[in-house]
Amino acid sequence: MGFIFLLAASAPANAQTTAKPSLQGAELLPVLRAGGSILYLRHADTDHAQRDSQGMNFDDCAAQRNLTERGRENARAIGEALRALGVPIGSVLASPYCRTVETATLAFGTAEKSMAVREGGPLPPGSPGRFTALAVLLSSPPAPGANTVIVGHAYPFYALVGGQYLDEGEAAVVRPRATSFEVVARVGAKQWRALGAPAADR
Repeated sequence: MGFIFLLAASAPANAQTTAKPSLQGAELLPVLRAGGSILYLRHADTDHAQRDSQGMNFDDCAAQRNLTERGRENARAIGEALRALGVPIGSVLASPYCRTVETATLAFGTAEKSMAVREGGPLPPGSPGRFTALAVLLSSPPAPGANTVIVGHAYPFYALVGGQYLDEGEAAVVRPRATSFEVVARVGAKQWRALGAPAADR
């Protein structure tokens, strides 16, 4: 089984788990092609010598940690792989940081900025419900026949799910359950094309 997270208005939207995702390889691709999933993608590779300035304007990329050239190449490659696999993409939401918006734009050609995806959220660290808005997005069904993409950061997803941080460029495949969501797979930036490879080549 995957891991399932229930939302309760009176409880923090966070859960710890060590369960393994339930879908891998050949089992995952038909699910993605059918739509109905959410791909939570951590932004691609960044320059960790850079730091986000406190109180910055989200449109001021010079005050933020940004994608490296490798990150830009990986973002494009992720989008190309998903198109080659025939995975239908609907809405693409992104945290308003430059690295998340650029990842979304390079991979999918579009990005709708969403404060619900923002790292740090509107509440201070440790606040109950700090990432409830993100949990609601992860529990919301995509348009019929499509998959929603959310391009965000490692910590907000970890705060909700637990386990291991997503690597830069890694995605979690989420199945929304109305008032909950289930993580059914994790796919690294370089692993997408392997989903379409013949079984003997995997």
